[in-house]
Amino acid sequence: MKYKTIAAAAALAISGSVHAQSSVTLYGIIDTGIELVTHADAAGDKVIRMPGITGSMPSRWGLRGREDLGGGLAAIFTLEDGFNTRAGDVNQGGRLFGRQAWVGLTNQYGALTFGRQYTMTFWAIADSDALGPDIYGGVGSIDAYIPNARSDNTVAYKGTFGGLTVGATYSFGRDSAGTGNSPGQGTCAGSIPGNSQACRQWSALLRYDASFFGVAASYDEQRGGPGAAANIFNGIAPIALTNSGDKDVRTQLNGYIKAGQLKVGGGWLGRRVETVAPALPDVHTDIFYLTATYYVTPAVVLDGGVYRTVDTKQDTRGTLTALRGTYLLSKRTSVYLQSGYLFNSAKARYTLSQGGPGTTPAAGIGQLGVMAGIKHSF
Repeated sequence: MKYKTIAAAAALAISGSVHAQSSVTLYGIIDTGIELVTHADAAGDKVIRMPGITGSMPSRWGLRGREDLGGGLAAIFTLEDGFNTRAGDVNQGGRLFGRQAWVGLTNQYGALTFGRQYTMTFWAIADSDALGPDIYGGVGSIDAYIPNARSDNTVAYKGTFGGLTVGATYSFGRDSAGTGNSPGQGTCAGSIPGNSQACRQWSALLRYDASFFGVAASYDEQRGGPGAAANIFNGIAPIALTNSGDKDVRTQLNGYIKAGQLKVGGGWLGRRVETVAPALPDVHTDIFYLTATYYVTPAVVLDGGVYRTVDTKQDTRGTLTALRGTYLLSKRTSVYLQSGYLFNSAKARYTLSQGGPGTTPAAGIGQLGVMAGIKHSF
């Protein structure tokens, strides 16, 4: 539930004036819990902790505003901060508004926005992966860029026409803080004289949604630059992408169907890391997944998924299974219990829990995770 009772005061503080056709919404999510993860280090020790990434939705607060300008045109903005409930510290590399910080214009032909914002990779997978960005499930547990698919210095367009949505982004320098997109990606701020391709990123989206099904496709290309790297998330060291000719590309196809209280989704995400330097490896990975959500009662929801990743170049494979049960205490408050298990191939060191550093197993060792948590939205 998002309240607008402070809209006039917030708009006055931000713009200096209040208009009847303007609104500012304060909203947020507070989510935390306690987890147990087995084989959390090379020695096989377990860990019990309050994780940073939780079992439902990452904690955040934000301001969302809109001013009607007449003729169907409106000015819009979003400022959104991500934080850890366990310690009150800021996520996304310490940015004040690390989740989103953009302003733009919108009308019946779509929205044109400027600033730090989601790429089309995020919007393409939002409905097909039932568990994302869950701590034990979701494609983001295998590729941490997916739930953090944002870029700095970005121009974005997204429009919906009937059931068809099209969108694209272009970033002049995708990551200024170094840890804002996903661990091990490095810094790639762009704006290098004489090298227009360094740290550039662009993405595109095409999706169709009907009453009972939907399909989506997206493309996301990141260029290399000083300080950039590609984390493969399988235990090997990140691959340096310091040349503007280096590429980190993600392509995905997915979809979902609805039948009564059941929703089933699935898809494929392919990643291609290509480097100019002959001494550096080119890496191809493929993730396949199948998920489902079922409303047992209006207050009880079950989610589950199976995720499989294959990296033939590094000879690593992993399979993750997860199940989550949620009980809705109200429209704004819920409690949940979930568990996941990760199977690693002989050379793989994929990590089940994305709740923070320190849970990487030894090569070939699986992990079990169990977490109980609570979420409140406002």
